[in-house]
Amino acid sequence: MSGPADTDLGKAVDDFSAHKGRLFGIAYRMLGTVADAEDIVQDVWVKWQSYADRDSVRDVEAFLVTMTTRQAINATQTARVRRETYIGPWLPEPVDTSADPSLGAERAAALETAVLVVLEKMTPTERAAFVLREAFDYPYGRIAEVLEIKEPAARKLVSRARQAIESDRQVSVDTVHQRRLLAAFLNAARAGEFDELEALFATDVASYSDGGGVVRNASRIPVSGRTRVAKYVAAFASHFWTGVAIDWVDANGRASVVISRDGAPIAWLGVGAADDETIDRLYWVFNPAKLGHIAHVVDVPGESAAR
Repeated sequence: MSGPADTDLGKAVDDFSAHKGRLFGIAYRMLGTVADAEDIVQDVWVKWQSYADRDSVRDVEAFLVTMTTRQAINATQTARVRRETYIGPWLPEPVDTSADPSLGAERAAALETAVLVVLEKMTPTERAAFVLREAFDYPYGRIAEVLEIKEPAARKLVSRARQAIESDRQVSVDTVHQRRLLAAFLNAARAGEFDELEALFATDVASYSDGGGVVRNASRIPVSGRTRVAKYVAAFASHFWTGVAIDWVDANGRASVVISRDGAPIAWLGVGAADDETIDRLYWVFNPAKLGHIAHVVDVPGESAAR
């Protein structure tokens, strides 16, 4: 027989579940890894279910979003210390966006790998302000309340974050062209065709490999420049692509691929485009700790599989 306590807990579960996707979306954009985001959401749930005065909360969503954002800011500061000792380039963990294209957001903003990489360089409050504004369309007054600052300060934080994003990126091409460029890159890379690779790259193309210091294939420094990147990719064509399966996945709102060998994922690859014709960023995630979630969406041989 259920009593008032059971009913109250059931309501707490329902209220939290209604906003859980949004809370994860905020935390993931702030921290760049699934595990860290899930930890934040779990901590918020524990605090919410044990909160003694839930009935007095007039706006549950605002309450939970504020709690999540503030905890994510604190966690971001801790994560930054950890990443100061990270071996090689750090890239965000790719997440499947085929089921939930926006990860709980009003719009699928601040989700692309290129944007998350730039967010990583910002202060925690700049990052939070940008995420709340660009991904969830919160008004500046509400952002100011969450961050406990004045509204003009919230506007300045968002403006600075936007300028950082714009200065680091040229354009964001549509998904059709981005997928076509990735397919062309895969064909040229697997064949080791230096000229074709060089023709695909923007002059200032850069290749980032996240191996976490545990994968030999991952370069510990970014490789930059059209000719250097083409040589770098062509050099490992004869051994890296042998016997692999390539599965297309929708990660962080963009077409990408999971590369597997003997049924186990060895890498995730995504590209950024400078325009409709050239690639300006290659993102390779080799770190096994970051492949688990995206690899789960691969359950059949990929459309470009090669064995």
